[in-house]
Amino acid sequence: MSLGLFLLLVAGLALVGWLTGRARAGRFTGTGTDRPHSLPSYHGWYVALWALAPALLFLAAWSFVSPGLVDAAVTATPQSAAIRIAPADLTNEVRALGTGALTTPFHPEVVPLVPVFQRVQTHYDVIGGVVALLLAFAGGAFAFTRLRPDFRARTRVERLVMAALLGASLIAVLTTLGIVLSLLFESLRFFARVSPIEFLFGTLWSPQTGDSGTFGAVPLFWGTIFIGAIIAMIVAIPLGLMSAIYLTQYARPATRRWMKPILEVLAGVPTVVYGYFAALTVAPAIRDLASLLGIGGASSESALAAGLVMGVMIIPFVSSMADDSIAAVPQSMRDGSLAMGATTSETIRRVLVPAALPGVVGGVLLAVSRAIGETMIVVMAAGLAANLTANPFASVTTVTTQIVQLLTGDQEFDSAKTLAAFALGLVLFVVTLLLNIVALRVVKKYREAYE
Repeated sequence: MSLGLFLLLVAGLALVGWLTGRARAGRFTGTGTDRPHSLPSYHGWYVALWALAPALLFLAAWSFVSPGLVDAAVTATPQSAAIRIAPADLTNEVRALGTGALTTPFHPEVVPLVPVFQRVQTHYDVIGGVVALLLAFAGGAFAFTRLRPDFRARTRVERLVMAALLGASLIAVLTTLGIVLSLLFESLRFFARVSPIEFLFGTLWSPQTGDSGTFGAVPLFWGTIFIGAIIAMIVAIPLGLMSAIYLTQYARPATRRWMKPILEVLAGVPTVVYGYFAALTVAPAIRDLASLLGIGGASSESALAAGLVMGVMIIPFVSSMADDSIAAVPQSMRDGSLAMGATTSETIRRVLVPAALPGVVGGVLLAVSRAIGETMIVVMAAGLAANLTANPFASVTTVTTQIVQLLTGDQEFDSAKTLAAFALGLVLFVVTLLLNIVALRVVKKYREAYE
């Protein structure tokens, strides 16, 4: 019997607690100062939460404790003593066979231990489930005995909900903190072996050799800026801004209703699909165009191919922010410009766009931070060569692509080659964080001006 079944039983007890608590509170009567403090539904939720919370906390803790107990019981059997395998490998293989994650054993001698594992696992699952049910019943009964007309059930429930919301917020903060600390720790290990000056200002990137002087990340930084912040923005900013202007100023309401969702669908297309399109359609077309124009050194993997497709991908980011910014400009400014004799195009160019410029800039900065973190399009269309070149038809690479390459496969986390990925991630994290901070400050300033 798995813990999932006991979890359903605990949820059933919580439901019963909610119904009984609500029914009991519904019989409370009184008027004026004697009227019940909280509605019956709050009393029901109070009982349900007391039945649910202790049991869930115990099951969460038991899910971490029980695997160790099961492994200890399996390795303590006489059958396991005769098997010459490391205990950790033995328990992992037996667990994989017992749960169905592995169908063919690597060591046939562990097969007799699979029924033992399943029996012990069921035993500890039953123990954990029964204790959880007892906790749910005890918690619900305790809460039920506290119900009375003057009991402040609403206050207790709202405090618990606020604590849950605070915990959810802290999870996001602690996750970000954990990411930063892990990047800092591994990056410090890398910089203990490679000079930060060499890493940040060196022009030769060849980490596979591991030699001194081969960890210069300037070609990666340039490739990231060249593809994500130059070529992609040349495509995304004009198209995104012009589409926003059309949808807010020229398009009929019926046209806007179906064109805007279609445009925003681009943001939901998986990046691997854009990568396939860039590698199979755009990159060969650009290579053939370069050959037709007599441009030498054109490659089937080029910065231009990746940048063009990436620019199309982030058009919705620019367009959506520009659309909201232009639509938020007070109608009186537009009417005043038209009343002074300006045409629609002059009003857009000289009044609406300047007024909405802070919001547009914020959208552009957010789009840039999205572009420089893109991986799949660059891997499939721009190549892996760390070239410091301004030729858009040449193959280049980016920071995210190199991170994937350095951490793919069976790698040793003690080498400078692998640790370089964390240093690159730290630089990318800092740059993206700064761009988002600047964008949010710009947008905040815009909102203060026009709300």
